Amino acid sequence: MELAKIEQLVEKYFEGETTIAEETQLKQYFSTEKVAAHLEQYKPLFGYLTTEKEEKFTPLLSLKTKKRFPVTRIAIAASVVFLVGVITLVNYPPTKQKQLAKSELGSFESPEEAFEETQKALALLSQNVNIGMESVNYINEYENSKNLIFKK
Repeated sequence: MELAKIEQLVEKYFEGETTIAEETQLKQYFSTEKVAAHLEQYKPLFGYLTTEKEEKFTPLLSLKTKKRFPVTRIAIAASVVFLVGVITLVNYPPTKQKQLAKSELGSFESPEEAFEETQKALALLSQNVNIGMESVNYINEYENSKNLIFKK
């Protein structure tokens, strides 16, 4: 090829105006041993393009897909858990637990004894509610004082 034509193609290449055929001519020219001295600097560029085009991708790691946990295994596990729950429910009925809870809570032998204990509990509750109401009275006094100072 003529040296002048190659120089024009190089200028067009760097301006982004070359066609595919012209780029192929440039690659062929720079892949030969007879390259002009002042164009030697472009030889690695076009040499790189030709060598990289031939290079193939080889992955370093194998890209195997993860094995998915089969749905059947999940279904079997859920069934086993369900069966264990049913067996436990059958062997330990809730009526035994209710009987234990009654004895732990404390049941009374006579209605009079239950009535006395209820009165004690209500008296304690009343006393604590009265303490709370005293605090409400303080809040009411504060509201009245504030309304006197800051007349609306």
